[in-house]
Amino acid sequence: MKRALYILNPGHLKREGNTLVFVTQEGKKALPVETIDSLYVFAEITFNKKLLEFLAQKKIPVHFFNYFEYYVGTYYPREYMNSGLITLRQAEYYLNPEWRLGLARAFVYGACANMLFNLRTYSSRGKDLSEQIAAIEEEMGSLNEAQNSAELMAIEGQARQAYYAAFDVILENPDFAFEVRSRRPPANRLNALISFGNSLLYVTALSEIYRTHLDPRIGYLHETNQRSFTLNLDLAEIFKPLIVDRVIFGLINRQEIKPEDFSEEMGGIYLKEKGAKKFLAAYEKRLSETIMHKALGRKVSYRRLIRLECYKLYRHFLGDELYQPYVRTR
Repeated sequence: MKRALYILNPGHLKREGNTLVFVTQEGKKALPVETIDSLYVFAEITFNKKLLEFLAQKKIPVHFFNYFEYYVGTYYPREYMNSGLITLRQAEYYLNPEWRLGLARAFVYGACANMLFNLRTYSSRGKDLSEQIAAIEEEMGSLNEAQNSAELMAIEGQARQAYYAAFDVILENPDFAFEVRSRRPPANRLNALISFGNSLLYVTALSEIYRTHLDPRIGYLHETNQRSFTLNLDLAEIFKPLIVDRVIFGLINRQEIKPEDFSEEMGGIYLKEKGAKKFLAAYEKRLSETIMHKALGRKVSYRRLIRLECYKLYRHFLGDELYQPYVRTR
């Protein structure tokens, strides 16, 4: 099985024969290219055109993050599964207000339903989350009243606000109090984890889209504008509760990540390298975790679930099957 490769130390990345080699002060390490799905670069590295040509040949996208672990861009190899028909159909669905609204509504429904799945899971473990569950259910009840994507985004924002209010109840850890959602910069440790995890999921979704006929530049909930990619943001909304948030809950409740794994810089709180490594290991483990897929009748990984979501959209654009977002029920 191919996996993402995370680079957190500075060095020189190069091609040697038919493999990748990463050279650091500690020495040289071979990275068998057949095992690499995508590259995530968090440190200062050097490379040359020969390497980029090799990565393009092997169809490996490279995602870059800055010093503060913010996503800054992707080296996106030429789309090898391009489909003019699908691009036209995606554009058609975007330009038709009713069709676009239907897809945007489905993404918000999937996001809210999976938030509820998390809250109901912890409610069954004795956490009093009835107020937050009721608030999200109320927001979901107004989905059909929304007239455009902006109104849907507002509904999703209100639902997520209620959802985030449950984090302190779930975690009961003063070292990871939520307080309020803050992004750039994250105001506390919990916000730092959420921002880091969401950024990872955005590029994971982008990598999965790359391996389908879909065009990642055309989104429906998130406005297709100056951004390079938006469809991955739409897909990520569905899976944030099931992947990112569950990673965070697990790391904190098992006391695997601690206050000393964070530092304060430039008015914000950020993960230190040690903390980032812990998060990445847990994130990759979660992506590899398998669950029963009712429609397929077999177990699939969370990473595969994202790819399957792309295939559902593909069939929707062709008119074969109405898109329904993945919602976990058990």
